[in-house]
Amino acid sequence: MSAKTLSLLAAASVLSFAAAARAQDSELTVLDWAGWEIDGMLQPYVDKHGQKPSFVFFADDDEAFQKVSSGFSADVVHPCAAAVPRYIDAGLIEPWDTSKIPEFANIPERMSKAFTDEGGTWFIPTDYAYTAIAYNSDTVPAEDVASVQVFTNEKYAGRIALPDNTDDVWSLAFMATGVPNWDNVTDEQFQAAADWLRAVHPNVRAYWADPSELSQLMASGEVQVAWSWNDPVAILQAENFPVGFNRAAAEGAATWYCGFVNVKDSAGSEDKVYDHINSLLAHSSAQPLLDAIGYALANDAAMATIAPEALVAAHIDPITTTLFVQSPPTTELRDRMIEEFEMIKSGF
Repeated sequence: MSAKTLSLLAAASVLSFAAAARAQDSELTVLDWAGWEIDGMLQPYVDKHGQKPSFVFFADDDEAFQKVSSGFSADVVHPCAAAVPRYIDAGLIEPWDTSKIPEFANIPERMSKAFTDEGGTWFIPTDYAYTAIAYNSDTVPAEDVASVQVFTNEKYAGRIALPDNTDDVWSLAFMATGVPNWDNVTDEQFQAAADWLRAVHPNVRAYWADPSELSQLMASGEVQVAWSWNDPVAILQAENFPVGFNRAAAEGAATWYCGFVNVKDSAGSEDKVYDHINSLLAHSSAQPLLDAIGYALANDAAMATIAPEALVAAHIDPITTTLFVQSPPTTELRDRMIEEFEMIKSGF
């Protein structure tokens, strides 16, 4: 097993460790996705403080929000954009002082603008990638995955996987039913998307919870087609598994971006909160992030230092496909999506 493979597998930590704290710097607690203790991204922080922050891991945005809203003590949290309004509405976070974040100027407005208002800047984007069709390229013909309707194909009944993730499954369902974004979803459009997910549910072998789980399901042959992030594909590529990643389906692909919120009245060091975000956004962080999980850093100047062929190999190069951007939905719509998805998974 190569060193890169070991790094990838470590980055995709199994869900059983997702809630475990890694006690290091007691003055900064980071609530983060499993696998985000990426050494190269944290090196500037370690150089300054001699150790990494303390980490507590979560499996999805809903779990992270529930932890913080229930009183869990964290200094910063790593949600994706669609989840951020819940933190703002609940009064759990405070604005960032962007004058303390030199690389903020290199974050494109398409990611930062939606989170800046008269109250300040509530969210610092750090990473982005895609959700698209991953498939076993030895056993699944390319024409079968030319459309997201592959998930309704009885040929793959019991051999598909979808994310156990509200934003990803609903962006897929809306795309599949002809809705290009969730900015103004009608009741009829919501119901059509829900009906599509219910039609797909009997075909689902697993709702995967973390990248290592999906990569294992595909490597074992249990799953042939999946709605996937970049990182399961990166893991499989490192093992020389014949994995395809179609970001150019007829309906398009989904794209998302994640970053950090600053928890209000937290107990840790505010100076270290800024040292952490500056470490993640440093130019030196772009390559380690790409190598570890196949994501792009939300710092255009840093990404410009990466060779184009490396971006293509990681499936993170720009594409002309129609993109469903997982921008923040209204809190009401997201709550409705969460509730309906739980019912669908339960067979109702």
